[in-house]
Amino acid sequence: MLTVLIDTDSGNLHSAHKAFQRMASETGTGRIEVTADPERVARADRIVLPGDGAFPACARALMRDRAALHEALLEAVETRGRPFLGICVGMQLMADRGYEYEECQGLGWIDGDIVAIRPGDARLKVPHMGWNDLVVDRPHPLLDGIATGDHAYFVHSFHMAMKDPAERLAHCDYGTEITAIVANGTRLGTQFHPEKSQETGLRLIANFLAWTP
Repeated sequence: MLTVLIDTDSGNLHSAHKAFQRMASETGTGRIEVTADPERVARADRIVLPGDGAFPACARALMRDRAALHEALLEAVETRGRPFLGICVGMQLMADRGYEYEECQGLGWIDGDIVAIRPGDARLKVPHMGWNDLVVDRPHPLLDGIATGDHAYFVHSFHMAMKDPAERLAHCDYGTEITAIVANGTRLGTQFHPEKSQETGLRLIANFLAWTP
């Protein structure tokens, strides 16, 4: 089984690659590869889209500057139903649109928009950076062994405002509810960085690699 981490030059893939390799080795769930090759993405059994930075730049890097890669991703996920995991901005790109600096279209896989975090408590700073407790909203195989109160590591100034609560698996509280994990069919996303979230993140990665929807 081949899991690919898509490289669009929009994030540091080193730590994510190491975490996925570790869990694939420990669980016997195949090979991990970092690639920007559309053919490799099209042939992959699972696809991971990490992302750091601003939503518009990441959207352009994937959906405009690399048209062949974008088409391969759509073919694999939308047509062939390959399991997909978006991380941080990779999750945000799953939304209908983003409003970071400018209005920008997303992949439209999750019914929501990316908007600025506005904590109700003025003492809470933006960006939302550091550890926070997850609150599980509904069960999913991705969350096997993960419970409300488990910690995850966040770094972001914008978050996904959900239009369909059924697509939210978990959130955290940061003066407002922050969407933490989303799901729609074979498409999953985490706002936090599982590769930096120690035991919780490694468990989630292992669950994704073993998931057979």
